[in-house]
Amino acid sequence: MKHCIWLYTFIVPFICASCSNEKAEQYVNIPTPAPLDVPQFFQDNILPPLIPVSNPQTVEGIVLGKKLFFDPVLSADNTQACADCHLPQNSFSDPDKFSDGIDGLLGNRNSMPLFNLAWNFDERFFWDGRVFSLEHQAFEPVTNPIEMHNTWEKVVSDLQQTPEYPSMFEAAFATTIIDSTLVTKAIAQFERTLISGNSKFDRYLLGEETLTPEELNGVNVFMDETKGDCFHCHGNPNNPLWTDNIFHNNGLDSEFTDLGLGAVTGDPADHGKFKTPSLRNLAYTAPYMHDGRFVTLDEVIDHYSEGLQNSSTIDPLMKKVDQGGVQLTQQDKADLKAFLLSLSDPSFINNPNFQNQ
Repeated sequence: MKHCIWLYTFIVPFICASCSNEKAEQYVNIPTPAPLDVPQFFQDNILPPLIPVSNPQTVEGIVLGKKLFFDPVLSADNTQACADCHLPQNSFSDPDKFSDGIDGLLGNRNSMPLFNLAWNFDERFFWDGRVFSLEHQAFEPVTNPIEMHNTWEKVVSDLQQTPEYPSMFEAAFATTIIDSTLVTKAIAQFERTLISGNSKFDRYLLGEETLTPEELNGVNVFMDETKGDCFHCHGNPNNPLWTDNIFHNNGLDSEFTDLGLGAVTGDPADHGKFKTPSLRNLAYTAPYMHDGRFVTLDEVIDHYSEGLQNSSTIDPLMKKVDQGGVQLTQQDKADLKAFLLSLSDPSFINNPNFQNQ
C-alpha cells in the first residue's frame, strides 16, 4: 500500500506540471497578420508589394512602428522624431530645403517623401541608394550626427525603461527585450502601409472622374518624345508608381559638388546620379530635386525645357541637352503642370491612419 501512495504522489505532480506547460504554450503571443491595403489598379499593373519573410506585416507591429515614427525618444535629446523631417501633410517630406537636426545642423539634401515604398523592388534607399532594404534605412538617421545624433544603445535603454514600449514589443514580436533590429522592423512595417493611389488621375483611369482639356493635353506632352519626353524615367499611366526607381543624372549640373550614386559605388560613371522620385503628390512635396533647389513646379518644368546642363555622365535620355532641353511652349508647360498636379492624392495626406493620433 505504501508503494501505491508513493507512486501516486510522484505521478500527479508530473501530470499537473505537464498541464501547466501546455497552458503556458497556449498563451504564447501570436501577432495579428495585417495584409497591405493595395489599390486594385496596383494589383492589376505591377507586381505584389515586397514584404520580407523576416518581417511580416502585423497589426501590432504597425501600431508600434507608427508610435516610434512619431516619438522623439529616438533622438538624443528627445526633441526630434522621424515625422519632423517627414511630415504627413507634406506627403511625408520636408517643406524646408534642408532638414535641421537636434544640434541645429543642416543636411545637404531634401528629405524624400515616403509612400509606396513596398514597391521599391531593388530595395535601394536614399537619394544615392546607399542603403539596402527599408528596415536598414531606418538605422541611419538615429545615429547620424547632423540628424538625431543618438546611439542605439541609448535608444534601446530609453525604450526599455518606458512603461508602454516593452509590452508593445511583446505584442508585436513576442519579446519584451527591445533591440535596434526590432525597432527598425516596426518602423518599416508602418512605412509600408503608406500607400498613395487615389489621385484624380487614378480615378480618371478607373472611369470615375474626368480630366480637363488642359490635363489631357498635359498627358500627351508627358508621353510625347518630341515634347516633354518624361515617361522614360517616370513611367506611363499603366505604372502607378510614376518612377522607375533608378538613378539618373538629369542635367542639373555640369560639375558635381555632390557625387550622388558615384560616392556610393566609387564609379566615376555614376557621378551626379540620383534616384528618380515619384511624380505623385507633387502638390505637397516642394521644394524639388535632391537638393531642393527648385521651389516651384514651374521651375522644374523650365529646367527640362531649357535648363539642362551637360556633363560627362548626363543620362542619354536627356536627348536634347545640346539645345538646353525639350523647348516646350508656354501652353504645353501649363498643361504639363496641370497633369502633374492631377497625380496628387489629398486622401493620402489626410488619412487618419497616418496621423499622429
